[in-house]
Amino acid sequence: MEIKLNDRMANVELVSRQGRFATLIVDGKTYTIDMVETEKGIYSLLLNGLSYNVEVVEGQEAKSFKVNTYLYSYDIQIIDAEAKYRNRNNASVFANEKNIIAPMPGKVVKILVQDGQAVEPGQTLLIISAMKMDSEYKAKASGTVKHILVKEGDKVDGKQVLILID
Repeated sequence: MEIKLNDRMANVELVSRQGRFATLIVDGKTYTIDMVETEKGIYSLLLNGLSYNVEVVEGQEAKSFKVNTYLYSYDIQIIDAEAKYRNRNNASVFANEKNIIAPMPGKVVKILVQDGQAVEPGQTLLIISAMKMDSEYKAKASGTVKHILVKEGDKVDGKQVLILID
């Protein structure tokens, strides 16, 4: 699989895992790690005779994490076969700049359009509540609502496509 570490891509292969020991190949170099979870989300790692304490926090997107050490913080995204397939199949959906996509998780409060309805730039299409604040999502260009993928009351994820517009 590939792992995106901040702005760097790395090829990672898990060779073996036995108990608390894992052997990985990262960009062709082999590492053996002694890893113990000391509490939920907190790990103690031994690598090449050095000890590291690491906090792993799940991100808002699937297979994304924030990894914190004493001195550094890393944004990590696992790009496995499933993620590549999902990205390839959703690429055309994201390429259409008219589509309405949630920038963060929230709850659909109100949908103000219907399938087949013509929309104009600036027209409010739906309202989402996130972090105790309602946000209006407006049409970016003229078009026709092809399909509404959510309904009122639905919880949505960040980067989820909400409305398809032709």
